[in-house]
Amino acid sequence: MMVKVEAREYKLEMLVEELRDLNRQIKENSIQTVSAMAQALEARDAYTRGHAERVSYIAAGIAVEMGLENGAVELVRTAGVLHDIGKIGCSDRIFQPHGAKNPPEVVKEILSHPSVGAEILGNLEFLSEVVELIKYHHERVDGKGYPDSIAGEEIPLGARIIAVADGFDAMTTDRPYQKGMTHGEALEILRKHAGTKWDAECVAAFES
Repeated sequence: MMVKVEAREYKLEMLVEELRDLNRQIKENSIQTVSAMAQALEARDAYTRGHAERVSYIAAGIAVEMGLENGAVELVRTAGVLHDIGKIGCSDRIFQPHGAKNPPEVVKEILSHPSVGAEILGNLEFLSEVVELIKYHHERVDGKGYPDSIAGEEIPLGARIIAVADGFDAMTTDRPYQKGMTHGEALEILRKHAGTKWDAECVAAFES
């Protein structure tokens, strides 16, 4: 009888492990699918090609420098890849050159992309923590960001990290409205606005 009980327990353990493997595979496939969507988005704009991957790489590096645990680093890395996914819901006009100043209707669309991104991914329960980082990556520590104008530590740390990575890559990349800065010039701007636009600790970790 003990042999039969042990056999049943072993079979249950094997089924549980198979379910875990299946869940991991589903999660990985879902992330790959959404990441492919992000890459398709970049194909609409030659100036931002590779932006998501660079932001992901830089943000993960900052997270490691700040001593975050592996799980938190992975959340930041994933959110970095997907941070602009909300632009899928924007029209092609946001990717067109408008000179030094965007028209008001284009600005309105651009300002909506963090919230739209959170809505797109909101039904994927395993991405719930990533969704929060995507929604708030354009908030500022002085409360003058968007979409909710939250400030300081109200902004999730991962979102503050992505904001630094996103800002640096945007400043050092050629865009229709600007010539890319040198790394040194961009770092100086990050330092100058640390504590207002960007989190000072995140900037310091990036500089390190």
